[in-house]
Amino acid sequence: MLSKMPRKLIASLAGVFGFIGYIMLAVVVADHLPFEGVIMQTVYFLVAGVLWTLPARWLMLWSVGQR
Repeated sequence: MLSKMPRKLIASLAGVFGFIGYIMLAVVVADHLPFEGVIMQTVYFLVAGVLWTLPARWLMLWSVGQR
C-alpha cells in the first residue's frame, strides 16, 4: 500500500494535469457544438464547469485513503 505522501503527490499532479486537460477538452467541444445563442453557451459552460467536481472529489478522497 502506498503511504500518504506519495498518494497526495500523485493526486495533486493528476488533479492539476487532469484539470488542464479537462479545460482544453471543454473548449474544443464547445468550438464544435452548434450554439445558437448566449443562453446555450451559458448552459454548456455551467454544466462543464460543474462536471469536473465529480472526478476531483473522488481524487481527493483517494488521496487521503477514504475510498
